[in-house]
Amino acid sequence: MTATDKMLARKDGRVGTMIFNNPERHNAVSLEMWQAASRILEDFAADDEVRVVVLTGAGGKAFVSGADISKFGDERATREAVQHYNANTERFYSAIYGFPKPTIAAIQGFCIGGGLGLAVSCDLRFCTQGSRFALPAARLGLGYGFAGLQRFIDTIGPSHTKDIFFTARQFGADEALRMGIISKVLREGELDAFVKEYAGTIADNAPLTVGAVKQISNEVLKPESERNRARAAELVARCFASQDYIEGRTAFMEKRKPRFTGK
Repeated sequence: MTATDKMLARKDGRVGTMIFNNPERHNAVSLEMWQAASRILEDFAADDEVRVVVLTGAGGKAFVSGADISKFGDERATREAVQHYNANTERFYSAIYGFPKPTIAAIQGFCIGGGLGLAVSCDLRFCTQGSRFALPAARLGLGYGFAGLQRFIDTIGPSHTKDIFFTARQFGADEALRMGIISKVLREGELDAFVKEYAGTIADNAPLTVGAVKQISNEVLKPESERNRARAAELVARCFASQDYIEGRTAFMEKRKPRFTGK
């Protein structure tokens, strides 16, 4: 199975889905898989028909279980190799975090290490009741960079972040929900249908408004000195100047579902 075979993509209407397809290793990710994932994400970004992106894992037992340790001898044996691997993974995490369209992590089973870092890079995270989470860097002697820790702290705060990093313990879906890692816990067998409906709801809304909210939210999380308020104002103005703004008001007055085009 090639790296391309281990990273799958499909488009269902306005929803693009990226599938980590390495189930025999609980969807552990190699360097080549991260690179293939970046190409999929670039395609989703360039396709105006895709308004929401869902990330999930194949096999029903894992979302992503982190780096493929069997590849460490080849991919992370030297300091230079580690830096190369980390640069590729951080590039993908940052691309997901800053992606102009909403991203959803659909989690079933193990969400470990880099998988949890990936999930936290997404806008929203839904999981099944039996899902398990952990960040075992402290058990492997791995370093964890500034950008990755900042995403955790922005999502769940410093105390929860220190807890899961210091202890490297596994925890379940209910605790993940209480921490704020997870937005909603679904019973087994309900995740796919829920995510499909949820993503479809987002995709039906005005993409300029949704995209502006995402980008402005990311600005709000930056230190005051780094916030681009002018860019935020520009995004809001673009919404009010759009054909979609006219369509939204017209559809409301005509009591019909709006047909947004992103223009």
